[in-house]
Amino acid sequence: MNSPHLEPTVDRRSFLSRLSAGAALAGFCAGSRGGRAAESREEPVENSGSKPIHITKVRMILTDTQGIATGVVKVETSEPGLYGVGCATFKPGILAVQTAVDRYLDPFLRGKDPAHIEDLWQASFQSSYWRNGPVLMNALSGVDSALWDIKGKRVGLPVYQLLGGKCRVACPAYSHAGGSTPEEAATSIQRLVEKGYRYVRCQVSVPRHDVYGPDTRVAKLRKGHFAGNSHRSSPYVKAVPRVFEGVRKILGDDVELLHDVHERLHPIQAIQVAKDLEPYRLFFLEDPFAPEDIGYFEHLRAQTSTPIAMGELFNNPNEYVDIISGRLIDFIRCHISQIGGISAARKIANLCDFFRVRTAWHGPGDTSPVGHAANCHLDLATWNFGIQEFVEFSDRTREVFPGMPEIHDGMIYVNEAPGLGVDIDEKLAAKYPFTKEPPWDPSWGYFRGVDGTIRRP
Repeated sequence: MNSPHLEPTVDRRSFLSRLSAGAALAGFCAGSRGGRAAESREEPVENSGSKPIHITKVRMILTDTQGIATGVVKVETSEPGLYGVGCATFKPGILAVQTAVDRYLDPFLRGKDPAHIEDLWQASFQSSYWRNGPVLMNALSGVDSALWDIKGKRVGLPVYQLLGGKCRVACPAYSHAGGSTPEEAATSIQRLVEKGYRYVRCQVSVPRHDVYGPDTRVAKLRKGHFAGNSHRSSPYVKAVPRVFEGVRKILGDDVELLHDVHERLHPIQAIQVAKDLEPYRLFFLEDPFAPEDIGYFEHLRAQTSTPIAMGELFNNPNEYVDIISGRLIDFIRCHISQIGGISAARKIANLCDFFRVRTAWHGPGDTSPVGHAANCHLDLATWNFGIQEFVEFSDRTREVFPGMPEIHDGMIYVNEAPGLGVDIDEKLAAKYPFTKEPPWDPSWGYFRGVDGTIRRP
């Protein structure tokens, strides 16, 4: 892997292409004598690396290197050895995404020019007629990121250069910690601080209840139709500010703390939590509401100065345009493969820039290393970048995905290879097939209150 601090160099192909372009320019100038300039201008001149190519195949590669089903789209072209990869991991519906890629987008995109990314995005998006659903958006996102990967490889540049170049040398990241007491949480956070992290998400466990904390030992409710994991919101609402108060006393103010409500509270409870956490100066409070409850953001903004992050469940622009333009959130948290890939994400980032909203793209364990690379290329080229969620992958995953982003002292670095800089070794990936049945995660459908009522996950 190249050093994260080195700028890309000019390779032999790029040098020869530029040399040829210079010779062509000299020939044009010489040939313009004698009235031949107008004639020369009528001749189309190809740019370096612009030999026409077309898409020959689009397919989904499935693997499970981390105990999580992962999907990567591969777009192959008529130029031997030239292809692109893009993340399309939608864990609850990954087999549906595979069908959308292999049975619908593949025949639709074959024969088309991969250079026209925006046109292919719009054509694929409009072709479904019923738009903005998570299955088709993940399929489209995988294709879109793969097309950016191809474009970068063709011109010999990393994707961040195609997006405008670097605004920073690396991307500050946060990772996950927590506990059921201030002492447990502080110890967990300190371990990450010692590894160089300056931003840490702290989750709070409530014994025997599923509150999106680090302790997964929760009570199981009854058997039969109403079986599920027990959830009570009131103990959680009381525990969160108590734990954060203790963590601040133990660790002080040097570490930036984040917390994810994960849409599990009634809106009025989430507003109370945001107010109660104000004294502990969070970097942000994530997903206080469900997408269906975005009307509550005006009430939240009027009552608290706690910074708010939102968006990992968003599919549709109608979910985020108004809360961005209304300055009702501080960080946009979209899952890039959920919203349409790099093309859509950069538009959202540009919109946010006008309203002082920063980016904090979703980066959980079920985002593939290809998806994390896409996040980071966007982060590098986005002036209003805020923070990047990141997980550290196993050695097995690193073998399957050579070139994946690296983290050093709490900062993420991409390599300087053309395109996204990450690949998937299909032979190694095939050694790690899905082991779970079903391969998707059905646990969200078993999240219930103590009386058996289904709750938002």
